[in-house]
Amino acid sequence: MPIFLHPKPLVATQNDADLYHGLLNALRSTGPGNAMLGSLLALVLLYAQAFMINYFMNEFRMLGKATYLPAMAYLLLTSLLPEWNYLSSPLVAATFILWALIVLYRLYNVQVARGPIFNIGLLLGIASYIYFPSAAFLLCFLIGMMVLKPFRLNEVILFLLGCVTPYYFYGSYLFLTGNLSFASFMPHVSVKVPQLRSTVWLAASTVLLTIPFLLGGFFVQSHLHKMLIQVRKNWSILLLYLVLAFFVPFINTYESFSNWILVAAPFACFHAATYFFPPKAWLSNLLFFLMVGYVLYVQYGTSLWQ
Repeated sequence: MPIFLHPKPLVATQNDADLYHGLLNALRSTGPGNAMLGSLLALVLLYAQAFMINYFMNEFRMLGKATYLPAMAYLLLTSLLPEWNYLSSPLVAATFILWALIVLYRLYNVQVARGPIFNIGLLLGIASYIYFPSAAFLLCFLIGMMVLKPFRLNEVILFLLGCVTPYYFYGSYLFLTGNLSFASFMPHVSVKVPQLRSTVWLAASTVLLTIPFLLGGFFVQSHLHKMLIQVRKNWSILLLYLVLAFFVPFINTYESFSNWILVAAPFACFHAATYFFPPKAWLSNLLFFLMVGYVLYVQYGTSLWQ
């Protein structure tokens, strides 16, 4: 609700790639209500990502049986920070990365997977042309392919071809329009530590992110011996995804927490394990209502979301 009560203007940042600039221009052309439309699109993307997370957690038996806890955990933890609820290039790119993760998990024990492997590369290439630092996930998915199936050089080449396909078409467009140059084609890359403003609310949100994650990691580790080999590999890839997502905001850093939303998906999976595995319900209920109470207070009892 706060993103509709206090919609934010659609402003591009230095991290936004060309596809995201095109999306912003399309939204701005709608007129004075473009900020509200941006909030609506952000809400749709958050719900879509929640269902995508819920789908692969259930489809690949990550928790043992079907549940809606992953989707609930994702929507709850993304409400901890205002920047994670407004339209941004990392939010849009996260949709394509999660889509690619679903396709990746389907590769287990598949002998001929040239089409899906190319599609994974294509989805990551599109994500990088929305939010360029997300190109770092190429390493995560390349390792994930080697974990889930035997290494084949031709499949790696197909994967890389899929990654560069969006760049090929954009370069062709620039060439045909006479605008092709190195500066216009290649994004700027820099690595440095983000300079973020520390507040008591950030500290509280970090604690509420970290405690359920650590508990979820403990419960997953304690139940690994009961899981299938594929499920163990899927959790390993998800942990690698989390580690990489933590360092992505250091690339072309920008003074906003919106860049950190890429860590929300793996965090939500471990939060779901915290709600799912405990034998006694009191711990899960305590964490849930503590987070809900905190979110409601920050949204309506402070000026943080205004």
